[in-house]
Amino acid sequence: MADNKQKPVVLGLTGSIATGKSTVARMFAKRDIPIYDADKAVHELYAGEAVEAMRELFPDAIIDGKIDRTALSKQVVGQPKNLAKLEALIHPMVQDKMHQFLAQAAEKNEKLAILEIPLLFETGRSYPTDFIAVTFCDPDIQKQRALARDGMSEEKFNAIVARQMPQMEKRARADFEIDTGTSLEATQSAVDEIIKACLAAKAH
Repeated sequence: MADNKQKPVVLGLTGSIATGKSTVARMFAKRDIPIYDADKAVHELYAGEAVEAMRELFPDAIIDGKIDRTALSKQVVGQPKNLAKLEALIHPMVQDKMHQFLAQAAEKNEKLAILEIPLLFETGRSYPTDFIAVTFCDPDIQKQRALARDGMSEEKFNAIVARQMPQMEKRARADFEIDTGTSLEATQSAVDEIIKACLAAKAH
């Protein structure tokens, strides 16, 4: 019997730190769109299958049988060689989880699936996206939001921003832009328009 299952339209969701990615992802989820969260995948790996491999590289980052993100960040922030080692270990695992997610979405005949990947542009890896949406906001709002987070300092924020592609460049590369500096209603409306556009593209 012929398999009539079709791959969903894949929308990459990205944006710089504290520009509202998680809020926007929840708005897509409210519309029953399945979402792959790369950060969540990393959390799961840090509590599971990545632990033993990490023990070889950064033994001091293992606390109570899990990879402690704070301890790990002390060993990689501002140390490009260590960061490269970490990324070489984690990225292939994250990619495997992403492909599993997309296979499940196709199996369920989903029309649209979201890949929420904070460093989609920065990692230099090609992701199987049909379109890319980027969140953005005024840099002052971005900084204010970031510094309100637990464990965030101005130094840490500046180091993260320095590693990330400038907001304007991300916006220039994206198919859709989502301004999260406006009201939640306006942001939800923008999300709904993007869903419509993606589904219209699938229809063609």
